[in-house]
Amino acid sequence: MLLTDAFGGYGGIAKFNRDFLKSLCSYQAMEEVIAIPRLIQKDRGEIPHKLTYVTKAANSKIRYLFVVLHQILQRNYKKRDMIICGHINLLPLAYLLKKFLKVPVVLIVHGVEAWKSKNKSLITAVDWIISVSEFTRERFSQWSGWSKECITILPNCIELEKFKPGSKNALLLQQYGLENKKTIMTMGRMSRLEQYKGFDEVLAVLSEIIYKKSEVLYMIVGDGDDRLRLEQKAEKLGVQNNVIFTGFIPEEEKADYLRLADVFVMPSRGEGFGIVFLEAMACGAPVVGSKIDGSREALDDGKLGILVDPDERGEIKKAILDLLKEKKVITHSQLQKFSYEQFEKNVQCWLHSSMSQ
Repeated sequence: MLLTDAFGGYGGIAKFNRDFLKSLCSYQAMEEVIAIPRLIQKDRGEIPHKLTYVTKAANSKIRYLFVVLHQILQRNYKKRDMIICGHINLLPLAYLLKKFLKVPVVLIVHGVEAWKSKNKSLITAVDWIISVSEFTRERFSQWSGWSKECITILPNCIELEKFKPGSKNALLLQQYGLENKKTIMTMGRMSRLEQYKGFDEVLAVLSEIIYKKSEVLYMIVGDGDDRLRLEQKAEKLGVQNNVIFTGFIPEEEKADYLRLADVFVMPSRGEGFGIVFLEAMACGAPVVGSKIDGSREALDDGKLGILVDPDERGEIKKAILDLLKEKKVITHSQLQKFSYEQFEKNVQCWLHSSMSQ
């Protein structure tokens, strides 16, 4: 498996890759999975049995190419059953490996990176495609020539034993001055190249929300190179005293932060799925998501939260105020179809089917 990151990585794609690799490794007939990540940003933690995690290729494009080729040359490549390409930007390398190994290629598509036209000659070399959502499958199908019916949907999953309701962390309440406040929250990377999470849209309606409910604070959890612009925008709008930028938080603190949210809101434009919605709901926060991207599937087409159009400020404001007034809590039983156990079954069912062909 060629991938951007997994163990030792951050974000939704890294999380998907970790769960996918664990599911492959727990498949009874699996002998070995070799995974070569492009990035490692933190301690990789526990690695599943049967997984050979090749870390010396990380954080260097040139070294990555040579290490991938070395892994093939030093092994009995005739025993390899398939190449899994975990990101469309790695497809050129997967294409070359297919020419050498003569085995099928599986491509996994996530979000915006697969919504616009890429090199169609490489796409024709792919044997199976997995999409994390119906929305991404639809967008990918429009330009790639792949029939939707031939693309397997495998949604992100959540560890329900880790993300669960609980009382708000007293130390965090004190640290951020949240006592006797109502907290709305967005969590995600702030990137200048990907201004689609919905931070701007929430900031745009915040003054109107504060006018109705003066005790509201907007907590933006995460970091990135777009943070300064957002801080300046909050000042320009005159809401800086009601906005908290936490900066980067470790993965192990994520659930504690999500439990601080009275409403989790992310009116995005480019989410392929949006695992953070599941995590927020599992922690007891009602959610507001977008009706124009893959978020609607994480919210089960509005059954699990409120869907809004990011271009309609009135919809965003009303949804937040409605949930602040009447909290809509989702139970773990409603999230079971997004559980890791179900994800593992889905992966292994797909693997059994593909290997039988």
